[in-house]
Amino acid sequence: MPSPQRCLVHLSWPQVQEQLRTPGATVIWPFGAIEQHGPQLPLATDSLFADRLLDRILEGLPVQLPIWRLPVQAMGFSPEHTNFAGTLSLRSDLLIQLVETVGQQLAQLGVRRLVLFNAHGGQIGLLQAAARQLRTQTPSMAVLPCFLWSGVPGLRDLLPERECDTGLHAGLAETSLMLALEPNLVSSDRPVDGEHQDPAAAATPPPGWSLEGAAPFAWLTSDLSRSGVVGDSRGATPELGRELEQAVVGHWQTLFSDLMASEWPPVDSVLRS
Repeated sequence: MPSPQRCLVHLSWPQVQEQLRTPGATVIWPFGAIEQHGPQLPLATDSLFADRLLDRILEGLPVQLPIWRLPVQAMGFSPEHTNFAGTLSLRSDLLIQLVETVGQQLAQLGVRRLVLFNAHGGQIGLLQAAARQLRTQTPSMAVLPCFLWSGVPGLRDLLPERECDTGLHAGLAETSLMLALEPNLVSSDRPVDGEHQDPAAAATPPPGWSLEGAAPFAWLTSDLSRSGVVGDSRGATPELGRELEQAVVGHWQTLFSDLMASEWPPVDSVLRS
């Protein structure tokens, strides 16, 4: 469990009232999902990553910084995986309402910045839309929707190019990271599926279109995969997982440190609102 200094729900209400009035008070809200991750990984994969890695990130920040975390939002928006047993998905409007409702309450408490720290790729755009709507409702509070794997330097040095580009779900990176964090939750299966399977048996996007990128389409996992995996997990190792963990944690420690040293959102913008 995170230390009481970092976990907002470990504080009493007078402590919360005092601490969130600190200049620059920042709250991190981790988001995951309850969805299939192939035959080798647990339904809680994204939630576990968001939760554990956020703790590691916050542990490396100076204790005097006014930054706290909320408990992980374990259930997210996962309609692409609902053809596989165990996936539980909220409606898009319900998740947006959740972000708006909680965000407005945090702003009333004096929170200066709310970071939506998301580990599920299927809800990146949705949380960006929710963040923009929330910001119009709470102009005094910056809202920052982030994706765990975005912008992390060195990933292409650790992962094959094809896996970086099309290893979208339960592939080499996620299987390796889980082997490093919770090896007891990883089965011995090492599936390869989606665009990584036998090209003769795989359905491929039309020319110019892709799963993600400049001209994407709203794919369902069952369009691509029988196992639930979109990627190649065969080379997964705990050693690679630890290298990925180090890269991700170091990247976000730097970004959070820079955020805490900034004056964002601009004070004159707040005054104009």
